[in-house]
Amino acid sequence: MSTRSPHLRFGLIVAAIAFILDQLAKWVVTVPLSLETKPGGSIEIVSFFNLTWAMNYGISLSMFADKSPTTRWILVGVTALVAAAVAIWMTREKAKGDVIALALILGGALGNIVDRIRLGYVVDYADLHFGDFRPFMIFNVADACITIGVL
Repeated sequence: MSTRSPHLRFGLIVAAIAFILDQLAKWVVTVPLSLETKPGGSIEIVSFFNLTWAMNYGISLSMFADKSPTTRWILVGVTALVAAAVAIWMTREKAKGDVIALALILGGALGNIVDRIRLGYVVDYADLHFGDFRPFMIFNVADACITIGVL
């Protein structure tokens, strides 16, 4: 009897799409838009959504934010361990919905790991707000995928 998930291939495709969309969006805000060089580092898209440049040196909600190389590599290591655990879990999960959720988490985690390795921080840019009320901190596609996958 096989313990491999019958939905593994589909899950890997979902993870790859999440990763590619995240990296593509980050490329758009850093290269063609050069968001970090704009006055105030922000572009209004609609009245409740801006592209706003943010360098996240921490993890979720900017916890453990520190610019030191030691913290950077500890966060890479911890995130990589979580991603590996999620990948292993995904290989064994039988329910397609759960595989999709795990794939979103995996793709998002890999997207943020690549940023942290390459840049030393995670590029965040999505700024949802209603007046001065911000239901979320500035985030990115990877963060959205991780959040949706967890939920």
